[in-house]
Amino acid sequence: MTPRRVIRSYMIIAAIYTLSASLIWGVNTLFLLDAGLTIAEVFIANAAFTAGMVIFEIPTGVLADTAGRRVSFLLSVLVLSASTLAYLAAAETGGGVLVFSLISIFLGLGFTFYSGAVEAWLVDALHATGYQGELDAVFSRGAMVTGAAMLIGSVGGGFLGNVDLAWPFIGRAVLLLLAFVVAYFTMHDLGYTPRSLTLARIPAEMRAVAEVSIAYGWRQPNLRLLMLAGAIQSGFIMWAFYAWQPYFLQLFGDPNAVYIAGIITALLSLSTIGGNWLVERLTQRRGRRTSIIIGSVIVFVVCMIGVGLTSSFYVAVALFLVAMGTTGVSQPVRQSYIHHIAPSEQRATIVSVDSMFASGGGVVSQVALGQLAETGGIAQGYVIGGIFSALSLPLLWLLRRLPSDADTIVGRASVQGGQAGQGIPANSQVDCTPQHPATEAGD
Repeated sequence: MTPRRVIRSYMIIAAIYTLSASLIWGVNTLFLLDAGLTIAEVFIANAAFTAGMVIFEIPTGVLADTAGRRVSFLLSVLVLSASTLAYLAAAETGGGVLVFSLISIFLGLGFTFYSGAVEAWLVDALHATGYQGELDAVFSRGAMVTGAAMLIGSVGGGFLGNVDLAWPFIGRAVLLLLAFVVAYFTMHDLGYTPRSLTLARIPAEMRAVAEVSIAYGWRQPNLRLLMLAGAIQSGFIMWAFYAWQPYFLQLFGDPNAVYIAGIITALLSLSTIGGNWLVERLTQRRGRRTSIIIGSVIVFVVCMIGVGLTSSFYVAVALFLVAMGTTGVSQPVRQSYIHHIAPSEQRATIVSVDSMFASGGGVVSQVALGQLAETGGIAQGYVIGGIFSALSLPLLWLLRRLPSDADTIVGRASVQGGQAGQGIPANSQVDCTPQHPATEAGD
């Protein structure tokens, strides 16, 4: 295997997975409303999905760090396929918010098998095959590929949903099974040796890996601040991504124009791809990752507040596209920061800890903003959520003041000039003793 083949396999797997998932992203809220749920109940079901991610993030991350990242991914597609079909069955049988919430928890389980595992597999495989570049570029290119898959899936799902809201869910289940077949033959653990597990050893293994992961995660000041800041912003994003569907159709003047939801979701894919494209340009020269993240959050906050304040459909859509484009910039940079610190043995679990924090913020935000949308309108949710997201900025500023090699972008120009590449540390180890803020800022 070469780094090129590893990256290609990663792109194919991520593309199929995202294509299957995105088929329902543009119509999910409309599907639940059509099934008889109120807008508040929709976000209760969504919060249950996020709660499932919180509950299962660490156990599934530990599974990926013991039984292997390939096993974790294969379990992900199987659980998601079964849960998606269960969603359809619940709608057909008149299941209420409790039934949808229970199924949503299993959907959350399915995604936790994916989160952390595929990223960890990619980084370890790249290290094992001698990759010397920056991870930011790999993650941004991967995000561009998945953004294109989301573009195709969201448009297709929107038009399928315009015929019957059940069809995108059927398509998702079929594509997930295709992802299983592709991963089974192309995704093999490189640079990491899975450990055999017996039922009796599972609790001890989970405890041991979780304890070390907490030491390298929560007790590491840099990662702790990054995770807390991510939880604040991600919680609002989870609500905002599903709230726009009925809100924008209301501003458009036709709540039944499902195809509009598909088109907007496609535009969201393009805006995210645009953000991903910027990452490679922003990381060509030496700089700091925290600079990129902080700038992205500032633009995100301003645009989201604007979405709630305007009464124009076109202005709201434009601001929302810019806001989501900033996440396409910041997410690959965050991923690179984390993987520069995380050791190989606990890499999947640490990424899962980060996802757990984000999901925890989503549980609170979706319930609270869902109730606000029910009583005061969705527009108020965007204003309040945007203001709340600004609370992540002080944490990011503190992160910027902590000394860390993970914050430094070597830049293509520096590498070509003769400096050693710092894309993937060989055996990442972290000093978990308390660190003091640096006097100089210095992504």
